[in-house]
Amino acid sequence: MSTVAVRSAQLPPPVPPTIRRFRQPKKNIPQTKQERDQIQSWIRAYAEETKLVPPLPIDELQRHTEKIMAIHAIDSAYRDYTGVLLANESWRESLATVPFEKRLLLMPKCLRIESKCPAPFDEFGLLCKQCGLCTIQDFQNEAEKLGYAVLVAEGSAIVMSLIQTGKIEAIVGISCLPVLERTFPYVEAAAIPAVAVPLLQDDCIDTTVDIDWVWDYIHLTSDDQTRRLNLNALHDEVKTWFERPALDALLGSPTCQTEEIARDWLARAGKRWRPFLTIAAYQALREDPEGPISDTVKRAAISVEAFHKASLVHDDIEDNDAERYGESTLHTEHGVAVALNVGDLLIGEGYRLLADSDASSGIRAATLKVAAEGQRELCRGQGAELLWTNHPVALSSTQVLEIFRSKTAPAFEVALKVGAALAGRLDEVEDVLHTYSENLGIAYQIRDDVDDLGDDSAAANEVSIRPSIILSLLREKGQGEIKETMEALWSGTAEKQPDKPTIRGWAEDSGSHEKAMMLLESYKEAAIRSLTDVEIPNLKGLLRRVIGKIFNELEIKGWCREFENKNINPEIREAAAKAAEHLVPKIVEETPAAVG
Repeated sequence: MSTVAVRSAQLPPPVPPTIRRFRQPKKNIPQTKQERDQIQSWIRAYAEETKLVPPLPIDELQRHTEKIMAIHAIDSAYRDYTGVLLANESWRESLATVPFEKRLLLMPKCLRIESKCPAPFDEFGLLCKQCGLCTIQDFQNEAEKLGYAVLVAEGSAIVMSLIQTGKIEAIVGISCLPVLERTFPYVEAAAIPAVAVPLLQDDCIDTTVDIDWVWDYIHLTSDDQTRRLNLNALHDEVKTWFERPALDALLGSPTCQTEEIARDWLARAGKRWRPFLTIAAYQALREDPEGPISDTVKRAAISVEAFHKASLVHDDIEDNDAERYGESTLHTEHGVAVALNVGDLLIGEGYRLLADSDASSGIRAATLKVAAEGQRELCRGQGAELLWTNHPVALSSTQVLEIFRSKTAPAFEVALKVGAALAGRLDEVEDVLHTYSENLGIAYQIRDDVDDLGDDSAAANEVSIRPSIILSLLREKGQGEIKETMEALWSGTAEKQPDKPTIRGWAEDSGSHEKAMMLLESYKEAAIRSLTDVEIPNLKGLLRRVIGKIFNELEIKGWCREFENKNINPEIREAAAKAAEHLVPKIVEETPAAVG
């Protein structure tokens, strides 16, 4: 057999250009998504601890902002940004209690792709043509389906008139920092729940925003009992179950040296994402999402990690890797035969923990079936890669993504479905967890590929050909020397392997890195979109937040610069107020009923 057929993955629908086209945030905005997520998590924890009572007067908001910036050494350039996020958090719980049909989603027209947008304007703002070129369509469709009134407009008069009718009791907005600074007094005076996701630019054209934050606020509801669940604390708790004393207490003491090696390997460093996902799904679907977690559920989560750690033992042997977690791999330390046996023992241990559970026979059968199906699919994916290694041929990016789908996604699917089965609700959510897991797993593997090129990665400095999204994209998109080198690498005729800095430079120059990041965001967004029709608020809310956790890692009166003069013109304000009188019944009559 000279070649191995590898299927091509079906790509998710194209993401909006605001994701595809990266724009650097303004200097007064944290420059990376990871930084922005970190600051938001600090603020969320601070707001929870201090129990802020909105509306916060400006001097009180400034005092709290200075305090949290000092605690976490946040750059002074981000003071306004930090203040906006803190004001948002003060309103978060109040917003959650307002029914969707009493909320307004207010978006600026600068989110559109101005040079291509076919949408006209009327007195109420932009009339979206559903062309799919920007995020406005997605936000509008989802919000209206929930029951929101939606406006894509600059200016305060219409919004203030809506508030005065009593039909609008809360606002979710998207706006730039300059506008938010000017509108804060109006937000405070209105005293209705108002949150604003800051735009990453303030130049009033083709702006971008942290899309997952907008989705989070749009869907925020008191029906989701997990919205206050501290995912960081939950993840930290899960990690404690894998400390040796805790493992021995839950699983019993090892009875032989082989078990001792397996137990130490299970306790060795790891991010514990898979058992965390098991517990997240269980918490979202159980009757009391904030109740204590039983030893039965802990053991099931440990079984998921046992399957994962077994696969790592086998992967390291198959890939001939010498290090894992900055330490020697198991086969390097004990030999291939012992390592293979330990990996097999961990698989058996995983099944034992599920089979010996004191859960009902139906739940035990469901968890065992989920684990068996996942094990089978994972081996199929790993097998495709191994067989390709024996007879390597150039792989397209879609073929690499297909390997990711069958090799990485099954572990996430097993983790989530075991949690759902433990809660007795697997049948209700099986299909959506499958789709969510596929997209989450592919996104996770893309991120791993990108991370492997970092200087702090444990991967070797010299880059060898393997099913990698960056390497496949370099072959597809590279030109000249890059193209020639990648063709030689893929064909096995290269005299020298490039190092990681060289590959990083080529990925940047050729656009391969940007394409990989677009694919990453595409699959993250596809995972979120897969939850659209879920009618269980706890599951919908928690799994949406899990995306942010794993990948870290309002405007009431506002205007963009081009509208500022118009808005200070009394005649324009009066005309807008009259238009709003006609808009109110239009919103009330035409807005779809809220759905759970």
